[in-house]
Amino acid sequence: MQNVLKIIEKLALEHDKIPAELVREKNIKIGLRNEDGTGVFVGITSKGQVIGYKREIQGDGTEKKVDLDGELYYCGYEIKDLVSHQQEEGRFGYEETAYLLLTSELPRKKHLDGFTAELAQRRRLPKAAKELIRTMPPHEDQMGSLHTIVSAMHLFDDNPNSTDIKDLSRQCIDLLAKFPTIVAYNYRSVTGRGRKPTEFIEPKEEYSHAENFLYMLHGKRPDRLTADLFDMMLVLHAEHGGGNNSTFTVRAVSSSGANSYMAICSGIASLSGHLHGGANEAVEGMMENIKAHVKDWDDDAEVSNYLEKILDKKANDKTGKIYGIGHAVYTKSDPRAVILEKKAEEIAHKNGMGKEFALYRKVAALSPGIIARKKGKVASANVDFYSGFVYRSMGIPKELFTPIFALSRVAGWSAHRIEEIIQGKLIRPSYYSSLRGPRKDYVPMAMR
Repeated sequence: MQNVLKIIEKLALEHDKIPAELVREKNIKIGLRNEDGTGVFVGITSKGQVIGYKREIQGDGTEKKVDLDGELYYCGYEIKDLVSHQQEEGRFGYEETAYLLLTSELPRKKHLDGFTAELAQRRRLPKAAKELIRTMPPHEDQMGSLHTIVSAMHLFDDNPNSTDIKDLSRQCIDLLAKFPTIVAYNYRSVTGRGRKPTEFIEPKEEYSHAENFLYMLHGKRPDRLTADLFDMMLVLHAEHGGGNNSTFTVRAVSSSGANSYMAICSGIASLSGHLHGGANEAVEGMMENIKAHVKDWDDDAEVSNYLEKILDKKANDKTGKIYGIGHAVYTKSDPRAVILEKKAEEIAHKNGMGKEFALYRKVAALSPGIIARKKGKVASANVDFYSGFVYRSMGIPKELFTPIFALSRVAGWSAHRIEEIIQGKLIRPSYYSSLRGPRKDYVPMAMR
């Protein structure tokens, strides 16, 4: 059997590699990206808009990509405005953000109160779902567990396969409400704190979305600074346009008419990949490596020298990547990182982590210049650069970094799913064949 597996592996490597000359000749958009790295337009959405560059016509008639300070809009509202107003008014913002994404309109107070109450009533899990979490085999795969339980939620829906708007709305709101509970219970079960019926902490209706997750995870209500910051993290991660891998996956699966549970699970599956959802964990690993090998954290020259070693594949994991620096769309700045940096400093000083945060800020400041000099690219810190540090400062283990991304992004996934079902067009792109001819002549077994 091993010989057969080796043959399959060898043939797959031989036949599945992409001929670079064919890609250029046929102008194939590998990864649905243009040659300059910009995305290919494949759909239309009112939910999220990500701006990191613009195109300008040059004197010779050619187009040129011009880098800009990053901007992010939710249904036309700039993210920095949403966050600043929510904080100025002294209230939690994720519930309002989810409502906005689902409806494309800011809620009136009575509508927000009604939506918040609806979420509160739907947070508890059915008894059978709790038992499923408790009885899963021992493991450490939190994203796999999330996928399993969300998939199983269709068992508790009397009409799971309906694509009628009233059922879509109900299902999406139900999942939005239950994601924090599922993530918290999965983790408590793995750590042994959820194996008995009394060890799952039931959500409280009077707590916000952010407060409830931290309460169910740690067993106590978080202080206001921590709750506010976690709520802001959920707002910053709730949506990022239709082109990010997990949202596009949800839209593609939704376009086939698949039910809400399968569609949202496809987003979880996409997010579990290290190229999408695991970036903040990679940043944390890299920063631990830097802290261990850089003696003077205040010395710009020493920090820069080590970052150059990382970029030259001589340090850290030797991939040549400074994790958390650079983004597929944002170049000069990621608006989420700009917002998060200020709040990260606040909680860092509160928790006695100010010196460590200063090193993060130094790496974020020095890396773009090094990348520009050695790679000729414009790059800046993205939201993942600071998010892992912030979660850790709250006492959240790294195993939950990506599941938390999911419990936030489910708002965007749900909004895009509903929009895709309403638009009603099956997503079906074309692939160019790498074979030299249209057919091969079949060779009988005896002649092979």
